[in-house]
Amino acid sequence: MTPAEMVCTGPLVLVNQSHPLEREPDAASLLPPDDRRPHILLDTRAGTVLNRFLSDLGCTGEIVPVSGYRSRGEQEAIFSDSLRDNGEAFTRSYVALPGCSEHQTGLAIDLGENRLDLDFICPQFPDTGVFRTFRRRASEYGFILRYPEDKTSLTGIQYEPWHFRYVGWPHARLMEREGLVLEEYHRLLEDYPERGPHLHFQEQGRSFEVYTVSRDNLEDLPDRLPKNTLCQWSGNNGSGVVVTIWRDVL
Repeated sequence: MTPAEMVCTGPLVLVNQSHPLEREPDAASLLPPDDRRPHILLDTRAGTVLNRFLSDLGCTGEIVPVSGYRSRGEQEAIFSDSLRDNGEAFTRSYVALPGCSEHQTGLAIDLGENRLDLDFICPQFPDTGVFRTFRRRASEYGFILRYPEDKTSLTGIQYEPWHFRYVGWPHARLMEREGLVLEEYHRLLEDYPERGPHLHFQEQGRSFEVYTVSRDNLEDLPDRLPKNTLCQWSGNNGSGVVVTIWRDVL
């Protein structure tokens, strides 16, 4: 994998109007998180975890996938249709520009209450019952509420209680603990470069070390990672790659 491919690959890629998506996932890397809705696809890891999460909550029939992966062509059609049906103000608040939509990564999922009048753009996801439980426990499974109500100036998207994004564990837990959206999280991680102090934190009996490797220093990255230790990396779709090292707490 080339450095350019590394930067735009992985669960931590940031996609918004300032960070358009450079590379869409391969079809082979997608699967339906709900077999009853085979046309709704997610990244394989994200879809597998979501399926387990809904099963663990016992709410598979109450919370349903509404929209997952979209190709650029599909996003263009949705944006155009919303402009026609809902107007520009609504569309720019709730529908990302083609090329700037998280749905094109396969890592984002819109979920809704299973009802006959389920809306495709703004599905009902009430703050009650199993829906509240899902939101409260999402970070345990590596998901975040991507567009919270108090961060619209940072995300550029209005509050969407139905839109969840897979970033993986432990990042979702740290983001929730610190009250950060993905834009803020990557800004934080820029303060922890490879050749500088790294971010250290503990969660559920594990110790984590996180840092950012600049995109011009990725050629031999695997050789610089610790041996015999679980290491993960993900591009951030910008400055480089985020490395996460897992260790047991001694």
